[in-house]
Amino acid sequence: MNARIAPATPIDLNPDAIARSARAVIATEAEAVQALESRIGTDFVEACRLILACKGRVIVSGMGKSGHVARKIAATLASTGTPAFFVHPGEASHGDLGMILPQDVVLALSYSGETDELLFILPVIKRQGIPLIAITGKPNSSLATQADVHLDGSISSEACPLGLAPTTSTTVALVLGDALAIALLEARGFTSDDFARSHPAGSLGRRLLLHISDVMHTGDDVPRVSPDASLTAALVEMTRKHLGMTAVVDAGQRLLGVFTDGDLRRALDDVGVDLRGATVAELMTRGPKTIGADKLAAEAAQLMEKHQIHALLVVDDEQRVVGALNIHDLLRARVV
Repeated sequence: MNARIAPATPIDLNPDAIARSARAVIATEAEAVQALESRIGTDFVEACRLILACKGRVIVSGMGKSGHVARKIAATLASTGTPAFFVHPGEASHGDLGMILPQDVVLALSYSGETDELLFILPVIKRQGIPLIAITGKPNSSLATQADVHLDGSISSEACPLGLAPTTSTTVALVLGDALAIALLEARGFTSDDFARSHPAGSLGRRLLLHISDVMHTGDDVPRVSPDASLTAALVEMTRKHLGMTAVVDAGQRLLGVFTDGDLRRALDDVGVDLRGATVAELMTRGPKTIGADKLAAEAAQLMEKHQIHALLVVDDEQRVVGALNIHDLLRARVV
């Protein structure tokens, strides 16, 4: 027979107390992060030097909450130009030490600096001559004193009122890891294109890697008419090509102007225009906004937004029309 589970006693929340507690946590952690700034000096520079000189990977390790932070630091390093991965220190002593090679650098996290699982594998790391960088809150701890470089992540208090749950200490360690990653990124000259190459599936990768040439219409799909074409001919071309505009080009395919839906509306509003006898050259917009095929698709989106237009013609250095695209092309490519 199943025992009945008594319902939990409702908690009478005090909104003011809840908000006060949250603000206290934020203030405590913000103060600890601010205190880090004055501790960035020669040790931090030496840590960066060791990593930059590394011919292998940065092996990041830690137990418990420090392990979770270590995983995030490894991921941030890897995505910003520093090859890195996480090794669990408990698993390391059961075979995963084989992942750590002499050309690597180890970055170990432990607030106490006395984590048994980390200390247990230190002799193997030291025996292979692998540089060791430690982030601890205790400069005199075993891990700190055995490290080649120690980064001081000490705090005055945890944000937890019991002083037990790692809160401020893990935030400080995470910020130190971010500081390392970004300092290394800048030292390597890591660019947005490099970043996109490690994020090809995400929206950021698409924005950074996709070029106009990847999304534009080319050849016969580009709407174009001669300057002496009639309004009817221009409308037929626009309808066939579905881009809401047509380029007006000379015999050498050089751009003279563009005729759009907006130009049509303006022509219809102008009682002085003879729509039956007018040529498209009389109605087109001269000096339209254009873009090069080698530009990023994200730049086309910015240009359209800035000038409140929905389509662009793509031209080469000689102002010859080589392509066209509209906002729907960018939407399909998930650039916007």
